[in-house]
Amino acid sequence: MSDKTGRGRIPELSGIPWEGPVAVTQYARVGRDLCRDLGEEFNIGSDELYAVLIRSFKGHPILAVLGAPDVRMRARRVVKRLKRAAELQKGAGVELVKFHAQFRKEFVDVLPQAKPEKRKSTFDWKNV
Repeated sequence: MSDKTGRGRIPELSGIPWEGPVAVTQYARVGRDLCRDLGEEFNIGSDELYAVLIRSFKGHPILAVLGAPDVRMRARRVVKRLKRAAELQKGAGVELVKFHAQFRKEFVDVLPQAKPEKRKSTFDWKNV
């Protein structure tokens, strides 16, 4: 596998070791922040791209036959996909918050204190 696939692509998340509830909290927080940043970038990028497309194809010989409103309509169709990607990133950020809340509900807040075992687990439940 290449370094560009899987966990190597997002070092902020892949560098968080799963060693306890604090790691889950950190993972959710970093993931949410990345989603917010990516969503905002897509949103800003869509506005910039719309302006570039309108300006670039103004007076284009083939599209001039179809008229300027057609260029704006085509540009809106293109940037609509980027705006949708921005909305999906916002949704991913919300899901990461829900992921953290569900983890706390299912494991941290419900389970009794773990009894020590003979073998040491790398996941530290006391690290909250």
